Amino acid sequence: MKFLEYTPFDSINLFLEQLNLGDCTIRGNLEAFSCKHTATDRRLSISLEHEILDYLGKSADSDPSSPVEHLSSRSSRKTLIYLVLTLGHIYPDYDFSAVRAHLFFQEEELESFKQMVDTYLSDASRQWAATNEGSSLVDSMTKAIDEVIKIRECDIYSYNPDSDADPVLEKGAIWSFNYYFYNRKLKRVVSFRCYCTSKLSGDDFLTGVVSDGEEEDALIDMDI
Repeated sequence: MKFLEYTPFDSINLFLEQLNLGDCTIRGNLEAFSCKHTATDRRLSISLEHEILDYLGKSADSDPSSPVEHLSSRSSRKTLIYLVLTLGHIYPDYDFSAVRAHLFFQEEELESFKQMVDTYLSDASRQWAATNEGSSLVDSMTKAIDEVIKIRECDIYSYNPDSDADPVLEKGAIWSFNYYFYNRKLKRVVSFRCYCTSKLSGDDFLTGVVSDGEEEDALIDMDI
């Protein structure tokens, strides 16, 4: 995966770099990546492909509820691999080689993403409107994403990790969410990650915390 610089994201990233809201701080970031593999990506993608196929071979008979019809599609496996590789580039100090497929959740409508932003960034939206001639934060954000990746042609995914597998887990965390827009034709991914912390925590943003527990290797419940 290769990081791509796009100026449409600049104003939003600057606004969400460290937004103070009373006792809380919000930080968010929009980033774009091409799906062109580096040498490291290529090795990891081969490893993930083998792991998925191995899982399919073991689960086809023993686990009738497993989403074999989805993972058996090469297109779906490539999508999963691209998303895992994107996570790896966003959080380079965190190991996603054994990430579980059920942690990705495909949104059915763009509106669900917009509702999430409106709900969690309501205070931020008011500040954005006050300094940007009354414009809507979520509309500005979707417009910027559309310029980069043609949002209506994208599949939208969110990353929903367990608490012990969250790369942004830290003391004082209130909420976080990670969305990914994948355009198959353009072979490009745009990520939007946002995080809210209490000022009482005093920890750095996006500190990766690796669980001491054993890595789970089941690729289950995938809806791609």
